[in-house]
Amino acid sequence: MSNPYIPVPMRVSRIVAEDPERNLRTYNLLFENDADRERFTYLPGQFCELSILGKGESPFGIASSPTEKDHLRFTVNRTGSVTEEIHYLREGDIVGMRGPMGNWYPVELFKGGNVLIIGGGFAFTTLRSLLVYLMDHRDDYRDITVVYGARSPELLLYKEELSAWGERDDLKLHLTIDNPAEGWDGLTGFVPTVTKELSPSPEDSYAVVCGPPIMIKYTLPVMSELGFPDDRIYTSLERRMKCGIGKCGRCNIGPKYICIDGPVFSMAELRDIPEPV
Repeated sequence: MSNPYIPVPMRVSRIVAEDPERNLRTYNLLFENDADRERFTYLPGQFCELSILGKGESPFGIASSPTEKDHLRFTVNRTGSVTEEIHYLREGDIVGMRGPMGNWYPVELFKGGNVLIIGGGFAFTTLRSLLVYLMDHRDDYRDITVVYGARSPELLLYKEELSAWGERDDLKLHLTIDNPAEGWDGLTGFVPTVTKELSPSPEDSYAVVCGPPIMIKYTLPVMSELGFPDDRIYTSLERRMKCGIGKCGRCNIGPKYICIDGPVFSMAELRDIPEPV
């Protein structure tokens, strides 16, 4: 078993700018050592700590699916000192990684049911992992529906994949932006409003909601209004995490540590967690 405190070396194999300002970048990472690659197993919803020597580390949700065997994928939003350093990386550079950490979306529980994926903006990373996993095990699930929104078309992640997914007849994909934009022919409106208008059926269905806190705040009540029971609504709480292994105490909310008890929680579990202060 590897030491959870020690990062393993990963080589940057590909970098994709997701937005015109290049503040959102997707990194494909390859294991430097075969033993590390063989030991690493994960499920959609988990995260890793990425580190730059001498600069620090930060947690990031895994955007690749376990079915994509050749690389790990992370999308990084430039918002602080560590993410700034990650944005200086070039293909071929080495970055440290600890993980996988946390729990995951209950893909085994979803089997035989319908799955509704609701995402907003940059937080579509682990939802991409989940969607690719579901599509690669397509016979295990019934209807798969995705509602994904961003402030503008430029801020939607994975644009080439979104285009390809929109052509599939075994997936219902609904893209929306907050306000009208020239050339945009998709839906317009905030994710909670669009979800309510689409009115997905709760029958034999599970919902996964991940996005900015304000989006989650207003989307979860919509799911309840539509008839989804609390134990069939899942979300991811990825804010406030630091060490990833429950030692620093930064991410605890009541008796729960987001990094080890989560980051994935059902609404039924969240009902018993006090509001963070």
